Amino acid sequence: MIETLRRSQNLSDEQLKILLESNQYDDELRENANAVRLEKYGHTVYLRGLIEFTNYCKNDCYYCGIRHSNRTASRYRLTQEDILECCKEGYELGYRTFVLQGGEDPYFTDEKVCQIVSSIREKYPDCAVTLSIGEKSHESYQAYFEAGAERYLLRHETANPEHYHKLHPDCMSGEHRKQCLFDLKSIGYQVGAGIMVGSPHQTTEHIIEDIRFMQELQPDMIGIGPFLPHKDTPFRDESRGSLELTLRLLGILRLMFPEVLLPATTALGTIHPLGREMGLKMGANVVMPNLSPVSVRKKYMLYDDKICTGDESAQCINCIQARVKSIGFEVVSARGDALRIQKQKEA
Repeated sequence: MIETLRRSQNLSDEQLKILLESNQYDDELRENANAVRLEKYGHTVYLRGLIEFTNYCKNDCYYCGIRHSNRTASRYRLTQEDILECCKEGYELGYRTFVLQGGEDPYFTDEKVCQIVSSIREKYPDCAVTLSIGEKSHESYQAYFEAGAERYLLRHETANPEHYHKLHPDCMSGEHRKQCLFDLKSIGYQVGAGIMVGSPHQTTEHIIEDIRFMQELQPDMIGIGPFLPHKDTPFRDESRGSLELTLRLLGILRLMFPEVLLPATTALGTIHPLGREMGLKMGANVVMPNLSPVSVRKKYMLYDDKICTGDESAQCINCIQARVKSIGFEVVSARGDALRIQKQKEA
């Protein structure tokens, strides 16, 4: 099955179910996923500097620690000057991609977002700006793109409508989220999608449905991590997602999408001390250290026990570089555009 997956970049639903539910193929999966990663990207691991600039959110997703109904959350917003200071520090540390992530905060109007993006591009023209600020209109996405944002991360969370409604209030729509991703693609963004592995009520069939959706979307980045509960959400008592299943899915995704950018997420490092290293060995090739001011890091708590909330930015990158080097890989400061995009530009 794994040979077929590597060769054809596809399997039947039945074969995917076997791979996802059994640990007997894990070693072979790891070996092949790592081989494909080395073939496409060598030993390179790309850095993304994460700036969590607001923890206000108008949404009430049942799994999220910064959901609107969480009255215990200590809210904050970074100013444009704060964000530019994070970029300045990040640039000096070697970052060439900045990821602006936040809740869906109405305070940050399209005009404000565009001002922030254009100011970053003006000061750091050799850097890429990635946005991860949720569902917006086609017109909003177009405005951000024209201001200089090139990449957009929007986890679809689940492709199954019934499962989506078990994770979100009725006012939110999985179909709308999917449409946002296709809107982003049509505008010209490099697009990232993804899921939480082991989210409440998730089945193997749901994960396979997610894989089929991603085959349709053909994202440039796929971000997955284990579900981790937050004490102030309706899912506070739910079990954590599985480290093993998350790693298994990373390997499958690397073989199905050989050129995709695949992060070893903070959630992986939270669920296991060597989780990110395990992710890199299973085909991941991106890490996203935190550039946010230390004073706000503990306030951007999507789930409990998040790591690196007390580290200075320099500590974060030094730690990541040492960890990556310890397993035979090398962190680079290049923008690291997806190979498919590079080939398109060359053509």
